[in-house]
Amino acid sequence: MKVAHFFIAATLACTGAFAAGDHTARHGGIFVETKALDFEVVARPELIQVHVSDHGKAVKLDGAKGKVTLLNGSEKTEVDLAVAGDKLEAKGSYKVAKGTKGIASVTLAGKPAAVARFEVK
Repeated sequence: MKVAHFFIAATLACTGAFAAGDHTARHGGIFVETKALDFEVVARPELIQVHVSDHGKAVKLDGAKGKVTLLNGSEKTEVDLAVAGDKLEAKGSYKVAKGTKGIASVTLAGKPAAVARFEVK
């Protein structure tokens, strides 16, 4: 009987039944889970986007604010994000390459800021 329980548990774990949410990067970015929110950060030289979810569920971004700080060695660039549909984003020219580190901060209306650290790979 114990063997049957093991196989059931293993099957459920492999199918993701125990997962609290989908942790895959759906937009080609870097997925980061925080206590409050999940972020997918898309960092490109011409575009910075932060897709926000609450453990796999969509989040309303009305009144949200965001900022990304990019770190390249001793060089620091701060980018303010604006709501753009279902994400926060900024368009411009940014120094983003393999090894660039960053900090994304998102504040939803009436909530404290959620902060995530990431590294471009």
